[in-house]
Amino acid sequence: MTAVIRAAFPRVAISAVGVTKRFGRLEVLRGVNLEIGSGRVTALIGPNAAGKSTLIKSMLGLVRVDGGTLAVDGAPVGDDPSYGAGIGYMPQAARFPENLTGREIVRMLRDLRAHRVPEDDELFGLFALPDELDKPVRSLSGGTRQKLNAAIAFMFQPRLLILDEPTAGLDPIAAGILKAKVQRARQGGAAVVISSHILSELEELADDVVLLLEGRVEFSGPLRRLYETTAEQRLERAVAAVMRRRSV
Repeated sequence: MTAVIRAAFPRVAISAVGVTKRFGRLEVLRGVNLEIGSGRVTALIGPNAAGKSTLIKSMLGLVRVDGGTLAVDGAPVGDDPSYGAGIGYMPQAARFPENLTGREIVRMLRDLRAHRVPEDDELFGLFALPDELDKPVRSLSGGTRQKLNAAIAFMFQPRLLILDEPTAGLDPIAAGILKAKVQRARQGGAAVVISSHILSELEELADDVVLLLEGRVEFSGPLRRLYETTAEQRLERAVAAVMRRRSV
């Protein structure tokens, strides 16, 4: 069954060739080249100000790149906004309308999608959200907001998931539920991009790693290859080894 589902997804979900982006005099992305595959979990890592947030926003079409090409499922980002219908995005801190209830937000999103795709409400149940959905968002705890954030990201069975610090604010049980959901999405053929500073978590989930340093891709490939090239067996040590070599 899994093989049949995977066949419906293109092999390369995201490709970037020579992508550049400036904000005034600040060059944030400097010739970024990468490929992110379907049926894989890719860890997007790097220190603060490495360009991760700008790259994510570029993938989402929220930032227009200055140079190079960036494509999702072979379609250049920015040419047709409809490609975004296949993306599930979980920002680090979701900004929901404070006066609406969770149920009203979910209903609004369903109306925007016009009920064109089957919905996946598994996380709503696993996170015990139904009892919280009739409360105004402003009254929800930070952890409950994060659960709603995650459930919405997966709701429309996206072929591409972009998760930014997804377990921030979640208790260990909820974090485990979310990580299991990520693994099921990968098995179903989706491409999953996770940006997180919790490297031990990425070791558990990631197949591939994209390491950004000062707006450039310093490493892109399977996690096991990163370990082999650095002679390290922990992600934190391997990243540190790459950074040391770069500074020499």
